[in-house]
Amino acid sequence: MSMSFDPFSQLDRIAQSIFDTSRQPRIMPVDLYREGHQYVLNADLPGVDPGSVDVDVDGHLLTIRAQRSMGNRDNGRWLAQERPFGSYLRQFSIGDDVDPDGISASYDNGVLSVVIPIAERAKPRKISVASANEKQQQAVAA
Repeated sequence: MSMSFDPFSQLDRIAQSIFDTSRQPRIMPVDLYREGHQYVLNADLPGVDPGSVDVDVDGHLLTIRAQRSMGNRDNGRWLAQERPFGSYLRQFSIGDDVDPDGISASYDNGVLSVVIPIAERAKPRKISVASANEKQQQAVAA
C-alpha cells in the first residue's frame, strides 16, 4: 500500500507534537433537538469502549466523558495514524425546565444517545377561561 505525501497531515502532526494536543480532551460532535416532551442529544463516539462513557448531572451542568484507547500495534509499523485517541469531554448547561432525575443514556454503534425529559411544570398546558356571566351564576348557585 503506497501512501502519498500529504503536507497538511504532516503540519498537523508537527503542531500536535509542539503543542501536545493529544493530552487535552477532544470535543465530540453532537446533535441536539427537541422531540415532544423531551430533548434528545446524540454524540458521535466511534471506537469508544462503552464502559468508559460517563454521563453525569451536577446541578445545571450535564457532563459527558469518554475514553478511546490507542490501537496496539507493537509488531507492526505505522504507515498512517490519523484516528484520534484519548479522552473526550463535553459539557452542557441545562435549565430548570428539565427533569434531571429522568435523564437516560444508551450507547449503540458508536453513538451515545442521551434523553432529557422536560419537567411537568415546564410543559405547555391549557388554561380555561371563564366568562363573567359564568362566575356570577356560580356565585348565585352557591
